[in-house]
Amino acid sequence: MKKRKVSLALLIILILGIFSACSSQTGNSSEKSAGEGGKTLVFAAYGGSYEKKMKETLIPKFEKEYGVKVKYITGSSVDTLSKLQAQKDKPQIDVAFMDDGPQAQAKAFSLLAPLDESIVTNLKDVYDIAKDKDNIGVGFGIITTGLAYNKDTFKQNGWEPVKSWNDLADPKFKDKLVLPSIANTYGVHMLLMSAIANGGSAQDIEPGFEKMKEIAKNAVTFDKTADVSNYFLQGQTVASAWGSSRVYTLQDTGFPIEYVIPEEGAPALMATVSVVKGAPNEELAQKFVNFILSEDTQVEFANALFDGPVNKNVKLDGDITKKIVYGEDEIAKLVKVDWEYINTKRAEWTERANKEIEVTH
Repeated sequence: MKKRKVSLALLIILILGIFSACSSQTGNSSEKSAGEGGKTLVFAAYGGSYEKKMKETLIPKFEKEYGVKVKYITGSSVDTLSKLQAQKDKPQIDVAFMDDGPQAQAKAFSLLAPLDESIVTNLKDVYDIAKDKDNIGVGFGIITTGLAYNKDTFKQNGWEPVKSWNDLADPKFKDKLVLPSIANTYGVHMLLMSAIANGGSAQDIEPGFEKMKEIAKNAVTFDKTADVSNYFLQGQTVASAWGSSRVYTLQDTGFPIEYVIPEEGAPALMATVSVVKGAPNEELAQKFVNFILSEDTQVEFANALFDGPVNKNVKLDGDITKKIVYGEDEIAKLVKVDWEYINTKRAEWTERANKEIEVTH
């Protein structure tokens, strides 16, 4: 009887040991899974149509492919730049989408990390116009800044379509315009093109300020968000300076908006993607950049957001090619923006614009 009790006790101990070992192995397996798939990439990018498309399609695809989560921080390029500056000593953002102007500022402030070409292998297929000479970030989509107008409103009033940057100064638009603020890229482009349309340049910006003072007399307000879609929808503006991708996205909803490249030309606006210096998940961030530059993702950006592809291997056909910057020939027609110079003047221009142009709005 005693031997049976001892044998039973030994059996119980053995069984408990087996369960304990299994439990331990299961626990280790869970920890390994959490270590591989428990990362969260923090991504700062544009709102509006970009955010919608990224969250609906592209982010879920990346999350599934790499077994991670992506946290989306919404903001304009200037907002994102401010966040990166505030977090410089302890970055919380891994990857940032910014327009080329603010991105150039972020680079100058040493907020961004070089791209690792062993991970960002798609970089070799990118047009030179989208590359940075130091590989600090890269353009992922090319658009233009031109003029947008409400086709129905113009037709009802018997107005000719706008064709020049100077047309925004026409008195018939009094209290009918919402224009981009100098605080965003569209506003800087409008100032620059107002200068060029009147014999000036980035280095001779005075003609731009003089023309903008005229144009400002027609403005209801100056928008700082870079998204004037609601102003068009609510009838607060009949025309504006705006990006081609934003215009065609609104047009896709059925709204009667038209886009025009003015006779004086349209500046190139490069949407960029960058890895943040000291990012908590730098290797994953590099993989995200490579994902953005891939042919499949570039096609998505072109068809859904009207961004001209930077990957040379992307093939497109149909109506979409008429609405985006597609190929080297189209790229060559764009007005190149010297952000290295402009950023040395941007604070000065912003102060002047706030005092002389936007002050009454």
